[in-house]
Amino acid sequence: MNRTPLRAAALVLAAGLLTACAQSTAPESKFVLLDGSTQTTQALRGKVTLVNFWATSCTTCVAEMPDIVATYDKFKGRGYETLAVAMQYDPPSYVVNFAETRRLPFKVALDNTGALARDWGDVKLTPTTYVLNKQGAIVKKYVGAPDFGELHKLIEKLLAQG
Repeated sequence: MNRTPLRAAALVLAAGLLTACAQSTAPESKFVLLDGSTQTTQALRGKVTLVNFWATSCTTCVAEMPDIVATYDKFKGRGYETLAVAMQYDPPSYVVNFAETRRLPFKVALDNTGALARDWGDVKLTPTTYVLNKQGAIVKKYVGAPDFGELHKLIEKLLAQG
């Protein structure tokens, strides 16, 4: 049996995965926050930022939210920002209720049109979390709950960089 096509396909796949892991600039996005104000990715430059795509109907998202809050509380005074983006299918009233009852201390945005999820790599699975450095480059993407110990080490490293 000739395995050359399989090896070639595996090499192409591996090359694609390596390319996907390379740093890329976060898309220029305009987030509409729960209070009606807006936030842009450009305005986040200069801060290490966690962008979390989530939904109130996602059990992993709900379970990880206390850890995202704790991470925000730990680093917020050091140039760290968190932006939670609720998916298009999440009813805005559910998102507002969740943010208020859980007293989320960071910015929460609604992706009413789905454009944000499309712009950020066609996000379909929640939670999907991106970590941006101070220059606005995506340095890490998590699909599913992150390892928060690893995440904290990464944030520390990025905060220490100029």
